[in-house]
Amino acid sequence: MIQIRPRRLRTTPAMRRLVREVQVRPSQLVLPVFVAERAGAISSMPGVERHTVEGIRAVAERAVAAGLGGIMLFGVPDDFAKDERGTQAWAPDGILQRGIAAVRDAVGDGIVVMADTCLDEFTSHGHCGFLRADGVVDNDATLAAYVSMAVAQAEAGAHVVAPSGMMDGQVEAIRAGLDGAGHTDVAILAYAAKYASSFYGPFREAVTSTLDGDRQTYQQDPANRREGLREAELDLAEGADMVMVKPAGYYLDVLADVAAVSDVPVAAYQVSGEYSMIEAAAAAGWIDRQRAVEESVTAIVRAGADIVLTYWAEELAGWLK
Repeated sequence: MIQIRPRRLRTTPAMRRLVREVQVRPSQLVLPVFVAERAGAISSMPGVERHTVEGIRAVAERAVAAGLGGIMLFGVPDDFAKDERGTQAWAPDGILQRGIAAVRDAVGDGIVVMADTCLDEFTSHGHCGFLRADGVVDNDATLAAYVSMAVAQAEAGAHVVAPSGMMDGQVEAIRAGLDGAGHTDVAILAYAAKYASSFYGPFREAVTSTLDGDRQTYQQDPANRREGLREAELDLAEGADMVMVKPAGYYLDVLADVAAVSDVPVAAYQVSGEYSMIEAAAAAGWIDRQRAVEESVTAIVRAGADIVLTYWAEELAGWLK
């Protein structure tokens, strides 16, 4: 009887490389970056910092040198600049627009410049949209603000705008607004399946979030798998150029579902909590840091992601070369 031994294909590092089914590439990695009026460390995210407008130039230049595919900018205004409607989100001199312009000035088209299109960093209440008198987010009123924000980001130089607020109809509204303003070449990366996750905590420190309460009325219930696919299909129908699943590592089933039906690139965001847990375990000596990082991102690509947003993007790209 012929002995079937799959282990023959695992005998050496060279053999394992030869038959590897998934290979993560630096060009499919996107580095999330925080731009603020003042630089500073983020205690819950070791190794991640807020950067000034001037300092973010060097970050972008390093990202290009590392061969990364993109850089995603998040604006962190001073607390006194926040208001009920988040008006600094679309102000031409707002922190995010200045950051986008600085990156484009530094690297031009050398990397895809993406911008988070959401109000939560800019509102005094920390929610992703305008609030009604009863404290509930007003979906339809918020759409106009998203359009203004997307147009401001496009005019500052963003190649991609990324609506992350999970407002119904946001992709269709932004596409119409961008086209009407002459920005027909600016792409939309829709946060299509974004869950009300417990893994966003460190991010909220990073953007000095003032959220009181939660976002469960507009972000998805972590228990729902079919709903994630439905949300992605709605964004595809509205004209999204790319769709995203967030978080990544704990939603690989949803990611695989979306990747199976999407006719546009699929992204996944390895969020702050995922980053911080691995960093904490590695710092305690419980896991091998590099292997854990590589394995976690490989799993996301294996599940179907074409693009991965990860705070390890620059470092991981160095390991992959």
